[in-house]
This record gives sequence, structure tokens and C-alpha cells, in this order.
Amino acid sequence: MAVLSHRTQLLLDDERHRRLEREARRTGKSVGSLVREAIDLRFGSEELIERRREAAARLLAAPRPDDQEPDWAKVEQELLDATAPGYQ
Repeated sequence: MAVLSHRTQLLLDDERHRRLEREARRTGKSVGSLVREAIDLRFGSEELIERRREAAARLLAAPRPDDQEPDWAKVEQELLDATAPGYQ
């Protein structure tokens, strides 16, 4: 786990603050933890970026008929599945 060494002040409107507080109570996590998770989801953590890169490489290397165009919706879903938390 990374050492938390930087403090950031963040101003939120009432509605966003209520949503964060509600989710913190529901999950038992701190508001700060939820904000860090949101940053990682939006901008990607190093681990997530690497998992996406590996998943993309596997999909691109998979054999397919030369005359068949990939089903891009399926490819997108496979990438999402392969990079979901807990995926092995």
C-alpha cells in the first residue's frame, strides 16, 4: 500500500458531499478512500493500466479469421471484464 504523504483540500457542493457520505456509511470506507478510488478509476492506477495493456495484447494476439471484422462491443466487454477488480 502506498504511503499517504500529500494532503489536498477539496470543495464539494452539498449533493456530491451527501453522495460521498452515504457511500462511506454504506461501505464502511472513509470519504478519503472513496475519493482515492474514484481517482484511480478515472485516471487509472499503474496496476490497472498494466492489466489493461496485457488484456489488450491478449485480445489482439487471439487468432481470428482474416475475413472477419472483430465484434468491437464484445472486445470492449472482454477488456472491461479482464480489467475488473478481482480478475485473475
